[in-house]
Amino acid sequence: MLGHHSDSANFQLLSGPYGKQPIPDDGTGVPPDPLTWIHVAMAFGFIAFDAVFSLTLGLRVESSLIISSLRCIFQLALVASILQRVFETEDPWVVGFIALFLNLLGTIEVVANKSKRRHNAMFPTVFGGLLASTIPVSIIGTKFAMATQPFWTPIQYIPVMGMLTGNAISAVMVALSYVLRELHENRDKIEMYLAFGASRMEACRPIAVEALRLALTPIINQMSVIGIIAIPGMMTGAILGGSSVQQAAKLQMIIMFMISASSTLASMITTVLTLAYVVDGDHRVRCERIDDKKHVVWRKKDAAVEGVLNVLRAISRVVSWRGRAAHSRNSTAAAEDERRPLLS
Repeated sequence: MLGHHSDSANFQLLSGPYGKQPIPDDGTGVPPDPLTWIHVAMAFGFIAFDAVFSLTLGLRVESSLIISSLRCIFQLALVASILQRVFETEDPWVVGFIALFLNLLGTIEVVANKSKRRHNAMFPTVFGGLLASTIPVSIIGTKFAMATQPFWTPIQYIPVMGMLTGNAISAVMVALSYVLRELHENRDKIEMYLAFGASRMEACRPIAVEALRLALTPIINQMSVIGIIAIPGMMTGAILGGSSVQQAAKLQMIIMFMISASSTLASMITTVLTLAYVVDGDHRVRCERIDDKKHVVWRKKDAAVEGVLNVLRAISRVVSWRGRAAHSRNSTAAAEDERRPLLS
């Protein structure tokens, strides 16, 4: 890190994958943060505008907007705090743990939250597919294409792993949704191929080809319009951070090619493993292995919520019954008080 002084301000020259860039220095050696929570609060005005718009038109999404934006603030602040500590430690074991954790969270998102249908071995299938795609692609890409030494440098490896995992999740979701839907709804077609002597892979090949084509279409479309119609987020962030535009463009090219490779590998692995599990070694389509219900986690949550609601309803009925009983006793006592002077 080299110090560069000018007549108007002090600067620090930072080197990284985007080239060297000047960062203002207030004289303490620590570059000041250009953005504060006041700026975030100002930007929150856009969410307020959306909420007012929803409320005016009766869209009924204003509460979802507010809750989602608050979650966004909390999650990003938490991630920033964690990553700041990781970047300072520069421990390869911590970086490896975060890489595994990102893939685990991605697997949970696919299996528990996004999938309308799932099979019994879906969790290890998706987790293995994500690990087998994002880990080697991220290592090879950061070490050779990005020329990062060592390749696990946290400030570069972790963001790359996050982008690879996020895009691989989307591709896997598209592929598995199509495969499970075809196996569930068009079982007769596959069984006809099997009855005519086709192997399970031959019978399922059209499904696998179409699933992979659908999974890779968004990546292909994104690469075809990038730079002309849309400027991607990483390139925009690098430019806003003061990096060389040429370096930012080259880095974005590398990232896009890495994303395409990891998405292809993840989709292919999970598709093949899913077909091999649902169509067993005896060439039988095992539709009973496909579950179209909610994930067990959400079923347990719904059952717990329903149990709590039942308890609250029971308490409400008891309170209401006691209130009616007390009111009835008071009415009876008042009536007796009214009759007593008349009888005397």
